[in-house]
Amino acid sequence: MAEIGGIGCGCRGVSGGNFFFHPVGGRFSLKTCFLQQRTRRNRNFFRNLSIAPSFKRGGRLITKWSSVAGNSPIFSMDAGEKSRSFVLVSSRHKKVPVYVMMPIDTFGIDSSGCPIIKRLKALTVSLKALKLAGVHGVAVEVWWGIVERFSPLEFKWSLYDELFRLVSEAGLKLHVALCFHSNMHLFRGKGGGVSLPLWIREIGDVNKDIYYRDKNGFSNNDYLTLGVDQLPLFGGRTAVQCYEDFMLSFSKNFEPYFGNLIEEISIGLGPSGELRYPAHPLGDGRWTFPGIGEFQCHDKYMMEDLMAVASREGKPQWGSRDLPNAGCYNSFPSEVPFFEEGHDSFLSDYGRFFLEWYSGKLICHADAILAKAADVLRRRQEEEKSSVMLVAKIGGIYWWYKTSSHPAELTAGYYNTALRDGYDPLASVLSRHGAALHIPCLDMADSETPEKYLCSPEGLLKQPVFTYCVATLATVP
Repeated sequence: MAEIGGIGCGCRGVSGGNFFFHPVGGRFSLKTCFLQQRTRRNRNFFRNLSIAPSFKRGGRLITKWSSVAGNSPIFSMDAGEKSRSFVLVSSRHKKVPVYVMMPIDTFGIDSSGCPIIKRLKALTVSLKALKLAGVHGVAVEVWWGIVERFSPLEFKWSLYDELFRLVSEAGLKLHVALCFHSNMHLFRGKGGGVSLPLWIREIGDVNKDIYYRDKNGFSNNDYLTLGVDQLPLFGGRTAVQCYEDFMLSFSKNFEPYFGNLIEEISIGLGPSGELRYPAHPLGDGRWTFPGIGEFQCHDKYMMEDLMAVASREGKPQWGSRDLPNAGCYNSFPSEVPFFEEGHDSFLSDYGRFFLEWYSGKLICHADAILAKAADVLRRRQEEEKSSVMLVAKIGGIYWWYKTSSHPAELTAGYYNTALRDGYDPLASVLSRHGAALHIPCLDMADSETPEKYLCSPEGLLKQPVFTYCVATLATVP
């Protein structure tokens, strides 16, 4: 959460129609309480009203629904989807709940290697101050690497029991982000941060292919590769089963808070909690803005899957070759033949095959995890008669958007080009599982980005899925 956007983006984010603000200098920013008094751009918000009718766009049926949680927007792009979600119609007179993100260094590791809440007394005072300032709630990261830190299936929730009690006593609400990634890269050279569970790292020390790899073999240990989603490499469990067990334990431990203290639960789906590949890694010197990034599919499990899919397509040679002319992390599109129009480009038969496979793996990953999360929440909510909004986060990749190939999006796993809508399939998955969409950088304007890098955050948000499901926001200077 505190990493909002994860890649080259220091903007404020929105989830489910609520505002999220970063703490400033490791502290909460009370500047947020003046939200309705000072704004840079006045815009509308989708809030909770009744069902809106279906309508046609480009020959395709678009359906609007209203939210089951009554708080946050979720949109279905396909009337054929069996969605449990509903669309929200704009209402200017309703107040928008403001959430403040917990400081990124809220949690630390003590001398014995155990997780702790840092500056507990100061945190308690800050929470009370936020309540007095009119803040609705706080956004808290719940880390896999803290709770299941030492051994498989040994969940220690005492740290979050204490934190949630403090939030409740302050009269605030919670947006909880279940984090299956590491943020160690944000503390590189400084010490601190939260790693993946130590037992996962022990497996990774022996088998580095459980992590993403780039074409040079460099592994990224911030998140497990999609290639191990369905492989029982973790004490007999698959990665998806590990995520599911964590969510089940969380739900069992905190179910009394569902629907009252805990209003929203965000499910981590990749680096920085976002559904994407780590194509633009921060902090290790490989990538700097506005590089196009690199495809992250060179671990043996992803390559084996690619070869199997290519063979089923009758093109086994497509699974045994490196992606041609795809450049490197800091390349510009004009330097890379694959992202231009021509032989063996993204428009070629092989280019389309590879990009459909690469993006499809990401969509299947989201589908598998959100299905488990929705099932866990549905069971608990049916038992407790309470409602919690499920949230999924994607990256806001806006640089090189004005090119035909959108290379920075392609390397991140979004098969979105000038000729193809790559976000509609993601929206369909979210809709099917009743999940709201969180995309960062909603307050950015094209005029605030470097023109020479063909950036367009506004163009990104004008795509149909964002046009109908995202309310662009007013911001505080």
